[in-house]
Amino acid sequence: MEPLHALGAMSGTSLDGVDAALVVTDGERIHDFGRSAYLAYTVQQRAVLRAALGQWQNGPDVAEAAEVVETVHARVLSRFPEAGLIGFHGQTFAHDPENRRTHQAGDGAMLAEVLGKPVIWDFRTMDVTLGGEGAPLAPAYHFACAQWMGATEPVGFLNLGGVGNLTWVNPVAPDMSDKGALLAFDTGPANAPIDDLAQRHFGHAFDKDGALADAGRVATGLVDDLLAHSYFLRKPPKSLDRDSFRQVGAKIDALPPEDAAATWVAVLVESVRLGLRHCPTCPKKLLVTGGGRKNPVIMRALQDLPTDVAPVEAFGLDGDMLEAQAFGFLAVRVWRGLPTSFPDTTGVRASIGGGQVSHPSAGPDVLRGSARHRRVVGLTNSR
Repeated sequence: MEPLHALGAMSGTSLDGVDAALVVTDGERIHDFGRSAYLAYTVQQRAVLRAALGQWQNGPDVAEAAEVVETVHARVLSRFPEAGLIGFHGQTFAHDPENRRTHQAGDGAMLAEVLGKPVIWDFRTMDVTLGGEGAPLAPAYHFACAQWMGATEPVGFLNLGGVGNLTWVNPVAPDMSDKGALLAFDTGPANAPIDDLAQRHFGHAFDKDGALADAGRVATGLVDDLLAHSYFLRKPPKSLDRDSFRQVGAKIDALPPEDAAATWVAVLVESVRLGLRHCPTCPKKLLVTGGGRKNPVIMRALQDLPTDVAPVEAFGLDGDMLEAQAFGFLAVRVWRGLPTSFPDTTGVRASIGGGQVSHPSAGPDVLRGSARHRRVVGLTNSR
């Protein structure tokens, strides 16, 4: 199959905004990278999204939040006329793989109508339904990135979004679906609790330059308490919800904000250290992506890990857009009928391809004529 110009979009648990990025790929290899864009949520939009956190599809605040997700995505995705198809992740509001359910808000069929292009979406449901964790899904793309870099020894990709996740890659494996090619799992809390602190105490979206954490003292006892949670003893694959450690986390959040931020950084680093012990071998290099790599306190603390730690930019990749690119890459895999998750990345029983494919002008008339559809179109056109 010829490479496609695939446009991926990501709105993470940090609720900061929407990343969109083009990647040229056949779903197996990266042929080139394209343009990217970012559109931040407004303060009001973030408040709407925060109100829906933890709610399932019929929650009281979900409809309004989903419309925010659709509108902001439509605005930024409409800037890429060269895209052949779109990978739309949506916004995760709740994730409960133990009970085989996950909730990513946003209607991909709606976006296909608005944008006039095929949209691949709802990537996680099939995996969860078949007994997988539904996360993380980027490892397939991490495998392609490691091969694009020319890596010949195992490397790790550490994504520090709201939640941290780690992918161990054996880049010399013939195929990403081979046993021993990949291992992936969520490591623990990352930016989400620190962002929440900054928002709650100072009205800031995040801890800029790590100033809060840098001024605080670590409450080591609370770090130990949180890391005593049974999650950290479980063998991967495994995944977390944004608020999986609410009870112990509340004790950390009760500290002065500077000490709480410093303690959450320590939790982040120590959870990664524990995660590395689950890997088949310690990766030679740990490539950090996501917003956490911009926090100098976090990056300084990560240097104590038993591997070489560097931002992905040191290897020619874009840490701001890697997750968005991943969903463009996954969209092509779904389009081609290739698997997107594997037993060693999500714990699913067998390698499967997730995702729905929605074509423009294929949805019901009620979708195209609804008041919600008109609002999304109108707001998109007024960008």
